[in-house]
Amino acid sequence: MVSLSAVRSSNSLISSRLPPGLVAVFVGATSGIGEATLKQFAKNTRKPRAYFIGRSQAAADRILAECKALNPAGEYIFNIFKKADVSLIRVVDEVCREIKAKAKVVNLLFLSQGVPSMDRNETSEHLHLLTALTYYSRLRFITNLLPTIQASTAFRRIVYVAGGGNEGPLDYTDFPALRVPLAALRGHLCSLVTLGLEAVARTAPDVSFVHDYPGMVRTTLLSRMKGLRGVVIRTYGFVLGWWVCVPLEESGERHLYLATSARFPAARKGVLSVPLGEGEEVAVGSTGEVGGGMYSVGWDGESASEGVRELLMGLRETGMVEEVWKHTEGEFKRITGGL
Repeated sequence: MVSLSAVRSSNSLISSRLPPGLVAVFVGATSGIGEATLKQFAKNTRKPRAYFIGRSQAAADRILAECKALNPAGEYIFNIFKKADVSLIRVVDEVCREIKAKAKVVNLLFLSQGVPSMDRNETSEHLHLLTALTYYSRLRFITNLLPTIQASTAFRRIVYVAGGGNEGPLDYTDFPALRVPLAALRGHLCSLVTLGLEAVARTAPDVSFVHDYPGMVRTTLLSRMKGLRGVVIRTYGFVLGWWVCVPLEESGERHLYLATSARFPAARKGVLSVPLGEGEEVAVGSTGEVGGGMYSVGWDGESASEGVRELLMGLRETGMVEEVWKHTEGEFKRITGGL
């Protein structure tokens, strides 16, 4: 486990080890983990510029004021699509065009948007809503903004908050998870995410990718979760919260560490990040390679277990990285008429 003291020590070096003017894009940042990490980014960097995307103008106004108080030298921009439904690929494309018109370089892309439901609802683009938010729209943000991230001459990273380390069997006949049983849904989606990220990482060895599981964090998403599952999770968190829940501020600190530490380097060496602390080692990537560039990580900052890496290896050997990406590009083309 990466201790909280090690996390804080690393974060304290950001302002001296990374250049001023870092540019970050936070998707899903008007509450929860995204908001907490945005504030840590504002607090620990020099003259940052942060674009953040969410659906609440009132929350955005509050966060803008709080970030300015933390770091008056920073610039904080709430996207022009103030109620953007980023479950829709076409909306993601609009948001990305707006960002690219303003930012020629992006150093960090932080993705944490979610939905408080396991229902099999579909979006107007005929995607499973849960999968649209946790997979398709996020991969669309990545592919749209990747050239802007690669344009950076310094720091380049993508952090994907979902279920790193919880990968499971993948139903190759149902990538969108319209029929995957509820009990198997998390493992399926986590594997879909990791393999999708591996496909992108192969084309971008100069960017580091971190797919992490944040643990159980008390956010508004928990309070909005519907049905019996929501009741059970909230009760579990209330009764055992002191022991099992990661405090929101700590989650923000840990995610800033994932976003900046040299523990998670790009596959191509020499990309700037915060140096390792005493006793720290470079993490094992999802392919089993130390410093592989794509990382599946638990809430404690540790790489996925050997059992998970073996499962992913089996999927990789049967061509699932290629199949997942072929399916993903096919959905993008179906929705937009092009790639």
